[in-house]
Amino acid sequence: MGISKQKRMNIKIMAAAFGMALTTFAITAKAQKSISEGVASYSTQLQGQPAEVKEYFKSDSTAIIITFGAGNVKILSTAKHDYLAVILDIPVAQLKKAGIATPAEIEEGMNSMPQFTFTPTAETKTISGFSCKKVVAKNKEGKTYDVWITNDVTVPPTAVPYYYQAIGGVPVQFTGFQKGQDGSMQETQITIQSITAGKAPAGTYGIASDFEKVGLSDLHP
Repeated sequence: MGISKQKRMNIKIMAAAFGMALTTFAITAKAQKSISEGVASYSTQLQGQPAEVKEYFKSDSTAIIITFGAGNVKILSTAKHDYLAVILDIPVAQLKKAGIATPAEIEEGMNSMPQFTFTPTAETKTISGFSCKKVVAKNKEGKTYDVWITNDVTVPPTAVPYYYQAIGGVPVQFTGFQKGQDGSMQETQITIQSITAGKAPAGTYGIASDFEKVGLSDLHP
C-alpha cells in the first residue's frame, strides 16, 4: 500500500477510534464477583479491518488499546467524561500524534450516541462462561437490539457503555456504536472474551513524551 493510501486509511482509523472512545465497551470477568481494576480483551473491527482490543480500566479512567495491521490506537477517557485523548502510533506513516478533545467535542460525541429503553426477557444462555439473560434495547427510531447481560459480576461504571448503564447488568454480547468519518453511526458486534484483574502497566493511562500533542480536530497525518 502506498503512503498516500495509507494516510487516507489513517484518517479513517482516527475517526473510528474517536467513536470507539465514546462507546467505551463493556467488560466482565470470570470466577470473580467484583472487579475494580484490570484489563479486558476482545476482537472487533476498525474500518473493516480485524483488530484486537485491550481495555484497561479502573474506577476513574479507561485506556483502550486497539492493535491492527498498520499500528495501534490508544484512547484515554475518564469516568466524568471530562477528558478524551486519541493517540495514534502508525509506524508505516511515521505518525506519533495525540489528539486532545475539547469539552465541546466530547459533548457533541456523547450526544450523538443512541438512547435506549430496555425490556427484559426470559431468554437465557451461557456466553464466555457467564450466565446471561437477554434484554431488548429500543432506540428512539424504534429499532431494537438484543443485548445479553450478566449479573455474575460487577465492574466500575467506566467499564460499561453509558448508553447501556441502566440495562440492569453487565453487557457480555452486544452492539457497540462508533461514529464514522462521514458522521453516520456505525455498529460493531462485541462478545467479551476474557479479563484479568490487576493494575495496568506503567504509562498506560498517559501519553508518552515522544508523541506530538495536537487538538483532536488536527489529528491527521
